[in-house]
Amino acid sequence: VALSNSIRQTVFVENRGGAGGVIGAELVAQSPADGYTLMLLPSALVANASLYPKLTFQITRDFASVSGLARFPLILVTHPSLPVKSVQDLIVLAKNKPGQLNFASAGSGGGSHLAAEEFKHLTGVTMTHIPYKGTGPAVTDTLGGQVNLMFGSVESVIEFIKSGKLRPLAVTSAKRIPVLPDVPSMIEAGVKGYEMESWFAVVAPAGVSRPIVEYLSKELGLILKSQDYIEKVKALGGEVLQLNAQQLTDFTKSESVRWEKIIKETGAKLD
Repeated sequence: VALSNSIRQTVFVENRGGAGGVIGAELVAQSPADGYTLMLLPSALVANASLYPKLTFQITRDFASVSGLARFPLILVTHPSLPVKSVQDLIVLAKNKPGQLNFASAGSGGGSHLAAEEFKHLTGVTMTHIPYKGTGPAVTDTLGGQVNLMFGSVESVIEFIKSGKLRPLAVTSAKRIPVLPDVPSMIEAGVKGYEMESWFAVVAPAGVSRPIVEYLSKELGLILKSQDYIEKVKALGGEVLQLNAQQLTDFTKSESVRWEKIIKETGAKLD
């Protein structure tokens, strides 16, 4: 709505799910480079380049960067029946029961899956991955105790944390977040070097003219500076990712390298 008002054009949102965002990305990559087709780029799609060996597109080659949007941490939550009250408790339990604990994710290759794989890699624990088709079912089964734990978005788990139905152990950002000030960061909890956030940006098909990119980047940049937008992002535990087109290009390249390294080190695979 904010973008529509800003550029005085009707903006249609078309959800094209499937294969971790790959289907939608393929569609946008093949769209006319006229500035009328944009894509919400999630960080998980950048990671997918190392998970899907036969992708028909490359993020840094087939898309033109427009603007950053926001970045969000995940929260490591457990079912209250699991006898742990801290990350260190969880590590001890998992090492005493190798492979017996399981974790839910919103789907193979997504942020919640990769966050858990990085946790396993850095702590040396073994846990079983239970992938779901979306965040909702993953949260539901974690609430029901069918799975022991998950890395969930703030939005998806915060009410259950407040009601005591889920127990938070740590946030995946480098520091604590205002909406859950009593929950430590993973680094605070003793997992050295752990920092993982999901981020979102806007891109267009490669070949869009510089004036169009600069115009869209400027308009989105103004929205990102608005108090209304900042407060909405904060309420979800996130922070604004204020990046112009060139900054986003550089950021995406560095993230591609980072995700490739993480996936190689963790051995994460599509289940």
